[in-house]
Amino acid sequence: MNTDQFLVKSALKYIDKATFKWQTPSNIALVKYWGKSNPQIPKNASISFTLNNCHTNTSIDFQRKSNAELVSASKTVAFDLFFEGKQKEEFKPKIAEFFKRVQDYCPYIYEYKMTIYSENSFPHSSGIASSASGLSAIARCLMSLENEISTNLSAEFINKKASFLARLGSGSASRSIEGPLVVWGNHPEIKGSSDLFGIKFPYQVDSIFENYQDVILLVDKGEKQVSSTIGHNLMINHPFAENRFLQANENLAKMSTILQEGNVKEFINLVESEALTLHAMMLTSNPYFILMKPNTLEIINRIWEYRQEKNSNICFTLDAGANVHVLFPENEKQSVKKFIDSELAVYCDNNQYICDQVGFGAKQF
Repeated sequence: MNTDQFLVKSALKYIDKATFKWQTPSNIALVKYWGKSNPQIPKNASISFTLNNCHTNTSIDFQRKSNAELVSASKTVAFDLFFEGKQKEEFKPKIAEFFKRVQDYCPYIYEYKMTIYSENSFPHSSGIASSASGLSAIARCLMSLENEISTNLSAEFINKKASFLARLGSGSASRSIEGPLVVWGNHPEIKGSSDLFGIKFPYQVDSIFENYQDVILLVDKGEKQVSSTIGHNLMINHPFAENRFLQANENLAKMSTILQEGNVKEFINLVESEALTLHAMMLTSNPYFILMKPNTLEIINRIWEYRQEKNSNICFTLDAGANVHVLFPENEKQSVKKFIDSELAVYCDNNQYICDQVGFGAKQF
């Protein structure tokens, strides 16, 4: 794997201060990855819908250190972090670890004091991938600074390196730079795919999957009992791990064909199977754990009943949490919305849900 391509090779022309603001989305994996090796390399390839409304807004103020500060703390990354208007010291260790991982590729971070302001359009730690949107936003701000102080960076390279950097903070963050469909992980049938960064799905997608809808039912807005990092690590000695990795890569090949041919019925079967397989890995790890809640299962059963009764193309998927992503084509938007209001919202925390759809990646603002 060629990581040297992401090293800074040109002379840098430092500026005294700058501010960059990015809005980056969360994403929802259709074919899941669960299990990784260092440094943030997936055990299998995955593909996700980029979301539109579930996003993180992040701005970073860069203030160049004085000569005295550079001498006294030449290899220290200096930053403050404000999340939704409040300083969040408890979030800093994860961001500090991210900066440590990217330091060889972004040596300019030692030159600046950074003040990071971040806020989500959705509840933090609610089963929506906040680490994906949050860390991809920071990566995008870093690349804006690099583009300002470097020369001859193409838009393609900036996106690729932003995904590469984001991955070092959170694997799924590599899939939040672009959209509407992103593949992360080397796969023999996906041209240009890589373990190092996400790429836009490189083939023509059938029109049925354009503007695909995702309503996120907030079953549980509390902190997860088990972090995704711990969950991934439990795959190391998991008795079904190797077969799961093979299955996921086979499923990605199938998904590629489904997306190109527009076979919605096969899409439904594969997406739901992937979601349940992800949670099956949690149920069969040691220690084992359950992130689904009783209301998660109630919603799934109601979706199955509705699909059969109405001959609908509605389906569900799950991330590593209790919340349910309800996926369906745009032409069912009105009918599914009525179904959610009348039968599913009651299973949500305070009847709350988020209406979303596929989006197109990071935006500067």
